[in-house]
Amino acid sequence: MPLSIINSFASWVLKQRIHQIELFLKYPNEVQEELLHNLLTASENTVIGKQYEFSSINSYQTFAERVPISTYEELQPLIERTRLGEQNVFWETPIKWFAKSSGTTNAKSKFIPVSNEALEDCHYKGSKDLLCLYLNNNEDSELFLGKSLRLGGSSQIYENNNTYFGDLSAILIENMPIWAEFSSTPSSKTSLMSEWESKIAAIINETKNENVTSFAGVPSWMLVLMNKVLENTGKQNLLELWPNLEVYFHGGVSFSPYKEQYKKILPSSDFKYYEIYNASEGFFAIQDLNYSSDLLLMLDYGIFYEFIPMDTYGTPNQKVVRLADVELNKNYAIVITTNSGLWRYLIGDTVRFTSLNPYRIRVTGRTKHHINVFGEELMVENTDQAIAKACQVTQTEVIDYTVAPIFMQDKEKGAHEWMIEFKKHPADVGLFQKVLDETLQTLNSDYEAKRYNNMTLNPLVINVARENLFYDWLKERDKLGGQHKIPRLSNQRDYLEQLKEMCSTRI
Repeated sequence: MPLSIINSFASWVLKQRIHQIELFLKYPNEVQEELLHNLLTASENTVIGKQYEFSSINSYQTFAERVPISTYEELQPLIERTRLGEQNVFWETPIKWFAKSSGTTNAKSKFIPVSNEALEDCHYKGSKDLLCLYLNNNEDSELFLGKSLRLGGSSQIYENNNTYFGDLSAILIENMPIWAEFSSTPSSKTSLMSEWESKIAAIINETKNENVTSFAGVPSWMLVLMNKVLENTGKQNLLELWPNLEVYFHGGVSFSPYKEQYKKILPSSDFKYYEIYNASEGFFAIQDLNYSSDLLLMLDYGIFYEFIPMDTYGTPNQKVVRLADVELNKNYAIVITTNSGLWRYLIGDTVRFTSLNPYRIRVTGRTKHHINVFGEELMVENTDQAIAKACQVTQTEVIDYTVAPIFMQDKEKGAHEWMIEFKKHPADVGLFQKVLDETLQTLNSDYEAKRYNNMTLNPLVINVARENLFYDWLKERDKLGGQHKIPRLSNQRDYLEQLKEMCSTRI
């Protein structure tokens, strides 16, 4: 069958989904209420369903009063029972897949249950919807005339008690439908290689002669791969190698610090960037418009959403609201109930709503990864945007960064200490520092108040990292590839001190 016919047919099939998306756009809260009812009904006879008497829950209010908010540590005993072979514990159908994740801060592994329903109705549905929304916005796309270059994690699948665990990306590749395998590169065998540096070489060898029309992966690691591709092929930019490239689907970390570097290796004003928000726990949101940073919250993936305003999070006055009650431009911690049996689960991410009709969000950070030592409530969204602005003003490129507090001692005021690894160093570090600090003040009024006349916070301090410092830190901890990263913000100094010990030059 000619590729042009395949492209046309695939586009037609995917676009049929638009009508279903329009349903939850029109009736978002009703769709969510019905979804919660279905989740409760499906799990009435599970261990957790009997514990909280799901069969008698007939309203959201009763659900919220009866079922507690849970962290992974609180759900772990139930998850372990399922990993040891017991079923019908927290979900009605057998669960044999577990996405292994250590997160960004904790060395202890988490095993997130992934049901067959979650694979089909959430993760794969999200991947199809991503293509559907992109094609709906770009009628002349020839995406399926070529292949999508994917870059996932570097973990293979392991078996234990007839259950399987590994990176979510490895689980998705292992269970990938035929249509996705046909349109992807490199091969599953190469994608599942565990050793990162060998894997990069194999990916380049397999893909450099393919007709790549899109690529997908985490911006920081994808940038490493793409620079290696250019180095290997001697090309000046990616369009010389893959002239039919049209879109990059990205997620996992903020794109802001890397955007200008991508524009250099993809020098075309027509090239598209589409962001997604997914995790081991589920596929949550998709950019649904060209040239937008807002993400459409997908409401029919088997996930019921609740939100905790960050100004009450972790306090005695903590409150939880459902989707119908969220407000614009307010930071919320996300709580999810899923078709994998995660009940009122805190995933640790924070978002703010940029639109309520339809519900669109931006990911602002992590509940544990912000700095609020001095009441400044600094979020990752703030620092990513400030870094991007400082880079733009000083014609600089940044590879990675992390920030920690300098605690008050005796009469000495506090401050924020940064470790920044530059790809292209600023000619004037003082100017970079000034723009960074001033931009943070314009983005965050709490930070601005603490910086006013150095009343509480002294000017920020920058440490310039040696070359490959962040890469070496991750490699030393066997965290290369995938969504592994050093936390951008921390209320403690552990990560910063570890990096400083690995050698840097203080400015």
